[in-house]
Formats: sequence, C-alpha cells, structure tokens
Amino acid sequence: MPVLEGTAYYAHVTMPNTRFEPCYSVNLVVDDETADKFKSEGFSVKEITDIGKNSIVIKRKVSMPNGSTREAPRLVDRNKNPLDVTVGNGSKVKVQYRVWETDNKYGSFKGLDFQAMQVLDLVEGAGADGSEFTAEDTNMEDEL
Repeated sequence: MPVLEGTAYYAHVTMPNTRFEPCYSVNLVVDDETADKFKSEGFSVKEITDIGKNSIVIKRKVSMPNGSTREAPRLVDRNKNPLDVTVGNGSKVKVQYRVWETDNKYGSFKGLDFQAMQVLDLVEGAGADGSEFTAEDTNMEDEL
C-alpha cells in the first residue's frame, strides 16, 4: 500500500472524530506538487487556513454500509512499536492509505482509506482526560 510523509493536522487516529459522521482522519500537509497531483486526480485537498498550506484528507469511516464497525488505523512509533497517544498538530508522520473508488446513483466517488500512521516526530496533543492536571498539595478542607 502507498505511504505519504508529511505533517499531521487535526489527526483522529485512536479515537474517531464524531462531529459529523464518525471517522478516523488526518489532514496531511505535503509539498505543493504532491497536493496538486492528488487534487488533479480527484482526491480531497483542503487548505489549512491557520498555516496557509494545502493538506490531503485521508479518512476511514467507523461504520461500514453493512452495519459492522471498522477498526481504528494502526498507530506506531518510528520503530513500529504500538502507540496510544493523541497526535497533535505539527507532528511529522508517515500515513499508509488505500485508494478506493465507487459508483452509485449519485455519481462516481473516490477517496483515501486511512490504514496506519507512523509517528516520526510527535507533538503530543492535549487530551480531554485530565492528564494535564498536576497534583496539588493543599487540603481542600483547610480552605473552606
């Protein structure tokens, strides 16, 4: 399967993005030549306005048409060891993908199915699990 190297933005690798239809995804910033090539071939390319660069959108829907659930893409470090982290904006990564195409009554569609991500240089993202808290020495009852 093909692999692209670039900078990850808005990565949802181990937990899906549930804002719309749940999916695993990454916006992969690549050089302009690569982005233009993918765009000319009909794949989704978005500008990340914060940095003024184009990114290739690679995603995997959680639900399959038959109702079953797809597994999360594999996430590994540079030595191919499994990772369980939030990949933050600006992380240098390699993304493995599979090209898909389909036709239905609404037209022809194609995309890039998110298979795996290898993190080369991690910028750890902030989680919503409270891991950023530090232990406080003060006894709360003393303050009341």
